[in-house]
Amino acid sequence: MPREITAFSNPLIKRVRNLRDKKHRREEGLFLAEGLRILTEAREAGRLPQYLFYARDMANHPLVRELIAAVEGKTGWAIETNADILSKLSGKDNPGAVVGVFAEFEATLEDLDRNSAPIWLVAERLRDPGNLGTILRTADAIGAGGLILVDDCVDPFSVEAVRASMGALFTVPVARAPWAEFATWLRAGPGQLVGLSLDTEIDYQAARYEAPTFLLTGNEAQGMPDFMAAACDLTVKIPMLGKADSLNAAVATAVMAYEVLNQRRK
Repeated sequence: MPREITAFSNPLIKRVRNLRDKKHRREEGLFLAEGLRILTEAREAGRLPQYLFYARDMANHPLVRELIAAVEGKTGWAIETNADILSKLSGKDNPGAVVGVFAEFEATLEDLDRNSAPIWLVAERLRDPGNLGTILRTADAIGAGGLILVDDCVDPFSVEAVRASMGALFTVPVARAPWAEFATWLRAGPGQLVGLSLDTEIDYQAARYEAPTFLLTGNEAQGMPDFMAAACDLTVKIPMLGKADSLNAAVATAVMAYEVLNQRRK
């Protein structure tokens, strides 16, 4: 394996570039992460890329040097390249100093210890990768036990979702499951399922939340289905005092999550 690549025609560059496509990610079991902050977060969380591409003019940056040493110390490959190649890999006109190729990872419901944290986030049919990444950042910020993606959610390993998570993908456990499987798992132990809904009269600050609290956010356009709302122990709403009829899904999740956290702190 060469330690320097500057040609767009290099087979590895073509292979890595294809990871921007979901089909190729699934076939390879690999995904892309871009940016020095995100890759540093990953290293601190104990996850290293199989391939590390770094800009030649950043080779002496202390954090880049640490990444190179860590990757090569784990039999990975650190490859020097240029801004044009990094732009091709990341899909950005102004790419970061580093791009990493990681093996996909995720938890199962059985891997999760519901008693390890008082707050958990659950998203149902989430479609926007930016929303998913922001919800992951919220989960990290409030110390949530993890994020559970229910039914057909956007791929958490897409370039856009990874970028929006700002490294939280590597610090917050993510599990995916169909609704029926999640509901069975949830009811097999303690847990209050709280749904965000406009079809309720209960103000989100008037409710009292029991640990562990599972906050369920529905699809951005449609909200959660009636049968899911009926399965919740509690549905609450955030008041809308202006002309807008709802908040962005990620914003609503953050508002709710901090209300639950504040009740715990008090």
